[in-house]
Amino acid sequence: MNLPVIAFNEEVLSRFNEALQREWLVTNGLGGYASSTALGINTRKYHGLLVAALNPPGDRTVCLSKLDEDIIVGDEVYRLGTNEFQNMVYPQGYTLLKSFSVSPFPTYTYRFGGVTVDKTIFMPKNKNAVSVVYKITNQNTLDAQVRVYPLLTCRPFHQVLNQWKTPLAFTQKSSSTQVEIAIQQPKAAIQCRITDGEFKEKINWVDDLLYRLEALRGEESLDDCFQPGRFELQVPGQQAKEFAVITAAGSEAESVKEILDTVGVTIDQVKVSYGRELEQQTILLNGFYGLNFKVPVNEWLCWVLLAANSFIVQNCLGKKSVIAGYHWFEPWGRDTFISLPGLMLVTGRYSGAKDILENFIGFCKNGLIPNFLSDKPAQPAYNTVDATLWYVNAVLQYLKYTGDYAFVEEQLWEDLKAIVSFHEEGTMFGIRVDYDGLLMHGSRLTWMDAKVGDREITPRIGKAVEIQALWYNTLRIMQLLASKFGDIGLNGKYGEMANVAKQSFNEKFWNPKLGCLYDVLGHDALDASLRPNQIFAVSLDFPILDSSKSKQVVEVVNRELVTPYGLRTLSFNDPKFVGKCYGDQASRDTAYHNGTIWPWLIGPFSTAYLKVNDYSAEAREYIQNSLIFPLISKGITQMGLGTLCEIYDCDEPNPPRGCISQAWSVAEPLRAYIEDVLGVKPNHLEDMGT
Repeated sequence: MNLPVIAFNEEVLSRFNEALQREWLVTNGLGGYASSTALGINTRKYHGLLVAALNPPGDRTVCLSKLDEDIIVGDEVYRLGTNEFQNMVYPQGYTLLKSFSVSPFPTYTYRFGGVTVDKTIFMPKNKNAVSVVYKITNQNTLDAQVRVYPLLTCRPFHQVLNQWKTPLAFTQKSSSTQVEIAIQQPKAAIQCRITDGEFKEKINWVDDLLYRLEALRGEESLDDCFQPGRFELQVPGQQAKEFAVITAAGSEAESVKEILDTVGVTIDQVKVSYGRELEQQTILLNGFYGLNFKVPVNEWLCWVLLAANSFIVQNCLGKKSVIAGYHWFEPWGRDTFISLPGLMLVTGRYSGAKDILENFIGFCKNGLIPNFLSDKPAQPAYNTVDATLWYVNAVLQYLKYTGDYAFVEEQLWEDLKAIVSFHEEGTMFGIRVDYDGLLMHGSRLTWMDAKVGDREITPRIGKAVEIQALWYNTLRIMQLLASKFGDIGLNGKYGEMANVAKQSFNEKFWNPKLGCLYDVLGHDALDASLRPNQIFAVSLDFPILDSSKSKQVVEVVNRELVTPYGLRTLSFNDPKFVGKCYGDQASRDTAYHNGTIWPWLIGPFSTAYLKVNDYSAEAREYIQNSLIFPLISKGITQMGLGTLCEIYDCDEPNPPRGCISQAWSVAEPLRAYIEDVLGVKPNHLEDMGT
């Protein structure tokens, strides 16, 4: 199978501001990555050719910011690098750029003065390393001298470096072909090597690099990097030469050297490593289509499948987890278990899904699954009401695909029963089952949890609509498992709890004025905000809403909230509506769930829409051609090339915002397309009762 391609020609690249909005991402399976723009200008503090996960998948640290090149032919100096400073772009190597493509790794092609430079970037799997492979073709009679300047740093990726305020303490030593940097704080080692040529040491600082997107976001946007020197080699006239610059990072110099040696010492070895990475991408796609032979092969789906793989990472012990989004998100419980079916079950990664289920249950505390696993694993955060419920739902999805009841009974069942017990008795953050069988909770515990200072933008305290849908779904799953495991008493108990919750929900949540569901039952008020959260009352395997009203909910959501980019988080007509998620943190957080479009919601909406329309051919065509196909086919060429971003503005022209690559934005449309539109169902649906 041919790998998919996204390419931009010289005419597109000449539109400077537009081309800067195209960002690429290469991941290494550890949480580390390489990322920049189609012009090679870093516009974020999160950009870099080597952002290493020094404590996989955490402690992400910008180590190699970029490589800039000079090509000298006779008296002419051609500078390929491009950096932005305040009020200045220098040098302007982007003007020599003739094409840029990702397939799936990025390649820049420059042509000037009888010289062609192809520059391809890839990362070896499960290594904190990056290889930049050059092919330089010199058509001149004169030799071409090549100089490559590494811009190095060592800073947490949420920060920038000011060498005058917080000097970077490091020592440097070099040999004929490489330079080694030992940094004291944060403690790290960086080594940079060329396969053909020599290194010449000369430390130089490049101060006040401007990251324009951070400036627009109200974040720190000026950064300092240092050049340890430069790599040099000659390309004789009328000849071509291939070479690579490889950079690796880690906590110890010896381990970094081992990484470099495994990537390759010669250009031929590096090319073998590159071919191996391409082969793995092809194997991934062939494996999916082999497993799902009824799925039509198309390029946009190939990109989504490759993107899905990028979020699945492992730590130094080989344990799997899910990165919620690149660049800045880490493993989040809610995001993990919403995304798990699309990322890992639809794609056949059952052992990885099992690993994640087992790992998270080990952090269960007082009946709650963590909302967040930080870079320091001993400090999980539990401030969520729905991560736990999404976890239980993920267990059901895992069983639908694997039928692995033995694992669930042996490893998860006791904790699952404890989850329900803690919710009954009351646990942290005001989470408890109320007298009416519905689940109460404190503020900012749902996925709509934005806050500006002390002001809670969407507190949703009380009984949020999707939490009740998830709670009912949890009880029915537990009833199913109790039956499977022969516990007649618990089977009856969970069933009765579910019946009470469903009756209360249908009596209290219906809004006859709008013909849909209230968003929140507060302590002393009903929140009639028209939001997409009510769709889960229809979309989940065990829907809490009476079937007679489900179609009305879907119709209202379709009419008021659905867009080609996802679902709006609030109706246009609401006075709280904000059309742009733009500007500083306060402005963005105010808009985040008050109108901003979220692509991931296409997934549950598609499931609900097809359910109430009996999966008719007309309904499938609508979901595929009006929602999923437009979202993916356009989305993969916009912000994050080959992947789907976190959010979109509501106001036209609906620019993409947030993370350039978001796990659930990829996972949920993928799941809905495979399971619901194409009807490729899991293998173990029998006796599920769903």
